[in-house]
Amino acid sequence: MSKLETGRIRLRLWSEDDAPVLFRYASEPEIGRRAGWPPHRSVEDSLEVIRTEFNNNRTWAIVLNETGEIIGGIGYMVKGDSNIEIAEDEAEIGYWVAKPYWNKGICTEALALVCEYCFREKGFRTLWCTYFIDNPASGHVMEKCGFKDTGKTQYCDFLYGGKERPVRIMRLDSGDRNK
Repeated sequence: MSKLETGRIRLRLWSEDDAPVLFRYASEPEIGRRAGWPPHRSVEDSLEVIRTEFNNNRTWAIVLNETGEIIGGIGYMVKGDSNIEIAEDEAEIGYWVAKPYWNKGICTEALALVCEYCFREKGFRTLWCTYFIDNPASGHVMEKCGFKDTGKTQYCDFLYGGKERPVRIMRLDSGDRNK
């Protein structure tokens, strides 16, 4: 596997020991609302998420190199796990970063790393991202990484707040990244 790192951040798999730091950020209501999951109510909630949702080789903690602190998460979903309808040779990427690290380019760096990994290492043809329309900053991150607006919106009933808040669907094809 490629080294998933920039000068500022690195991506690593989650461990159960990360539950307290995940809880610190995931209990912030604004984080979950933007990412599509309910705020965590306890360290045990965060531990359960690590055990059930993050316990795979497709979901990483975003670690700030300078301090070694986890500051967010990113991962990709395949057909059957995705929030939208995708093909076998496609993936959907989702991410979040802790509020103190908003507007610092960290999500853009992490998304670029995962896009490169998904195209080069995993051989996906197309990558997808969605963002809640009331969170345009996430859409800007996607645009900076080359994603194009499909013009499509939908409701994702299984996302927290997804029955009332539409998501915008963005797309990046493997041939588009070098243009």
